[in-house]
Amino acid sequence: MKKNFFIFNFIPSWLIILLPFFLITGPFLSDLAVSLVAILFLINSLKNKIKKYFDNYYFKFFCLFWLILIVSSLLSNNVVISLKSSFFYFRFGFFSLCFWYLLDNNKNLIKYLFISLLVCFSSLIIDGYIQYLFGKNLLGFELYNEYRVSSFFGSELILGSYLARFFPVLFALFIYLDDFKKNKLTLFFITIVFILSEGLIFLSGERLALFFMNLSAIFIILMIKNYRLYRLLTYLISLLLIIVMINVFPNAKERLIDQTINDFTRGTFQNNDSNDDKLYIFSKPHNDMYISAYRIFLDNKFFGVGPRQFRNECENYSVSSYSCETHPHNTYMELLSEAGFFAFLIVAFLFLSIFFISLKHFVYKIFNLHKGTMNDFQVCLISSVLISLWPFAPSGSFFNNWMSIVYYFPVGILLWEVFKYKNPNKNTKKS
Repeated sequence: MKKNFFIFNFIPSWLIILLPFFLITGPFLSDLAVSLVAILFLINSLKNKIKKYFDNYYFKFFCLFWLILIVSSLLSNNVVISLKSSFFYFRFGFFSLCFWYLLDNNKNLIKYLFISLLVCFSSLIIDGYIQYLFGKNLLGFELYNEYRVSSFFGSELILGSYLARFFPVLFALFIYLDDFKKNKLTLFFITIVFILSEGLIFLSGERLALFFMNLSAIFIILMIKNYRLYRLLTYLISLLLIIVMINVFPNAKERLIDQTINDFTRGTFQNNDSNDDKLYIFSKPHNDMYISAYRIFLDNKFFGVGPRQFRNECENYSVSSYSCETHPHNTYMELLSEAGFFAFLIVAFLFLSIFFISLKHFVYKIFNLHKGTMNDFQVCLISSVLISLWPFAPSGSFFNNWMSIVYYFPVGILLWEVFKYKNPNKNTKKS
């Protein structure tokens, strides 16, 4: 019994607790951890005949999505390469299920997870501000382009993405755990972390991360009940900090404001291809990639050209020298071109479902018809999923391993939170 607990509970629990650290080191350790968690859960489920976590709409839709990806790969021009992404994609679905299972069976997991995220945020804040002020971080990594902060991520410019996508999860865990709010010194430290992390997102120079930061903040402020004033105050203070930094560090303003306006009107690069007065979707490179992706979809409507095959197929559909990158830089255009209409429909349905659930919750709260359809903890987790599925923005590759882990990380917590209320034997806790 002790051996089973060590293998199927203790090991995967600590792999999940350390996952925020692994994601900072790169895709290898984080993907290895997720794969081990998924495999151990699959073995545990078969060995001990665990069925509870498979009888739900999430798992059924995930399996359908996975099968569509496999069919798409089998129909592609590079079957083996495409299957490397699609066949092993199952690990992300099983990772979320295992996360749910471990939260059911390990009462301390959520507390340790909060500490892990808090330590990661604190470390990145200290290192990131040092890098911006002194030109180098603690490991000697220099600023990218002399003004963009990357901290421990080095040449990978994903610091802002990491902070923006995990911030709602960190705030959700903060809401759930009462112990960390009782001590005034601890509460003050956590508040400083919240404020400085949003300031660091600005210094990272990642416009999408800054947009997601504001989107999730506004969503949470509008939707939550008990911590609305606290979140509003931390958000306003962080905006004030950003305004100060805009005036003190003009390079950051040039990247996030001036270049954004330029991209929408004249493209990213000022040359013969982009020197015109047209309006573009985000920028001329994005605009041209979306056109190429749509053209690919028109010739491969049902199953696309296969996951991770956009780069190999786009030359036949290109409209400019900007058209062919590794992926179309938008989740839904990538799904249409690489996996086809059926895969797109599943993800779009998930986004619309979350949107209408959120809208219903908001209407209920506005008209005092009910306390709402979600508690504060659920609202924060939903916001994390919402920004991952947000259609009206550029994005990383949907099939990138690092991004997939970030996408599925809050799903396991959300499944645990939602389904525990359907079990009357479980203790419930609402914010």
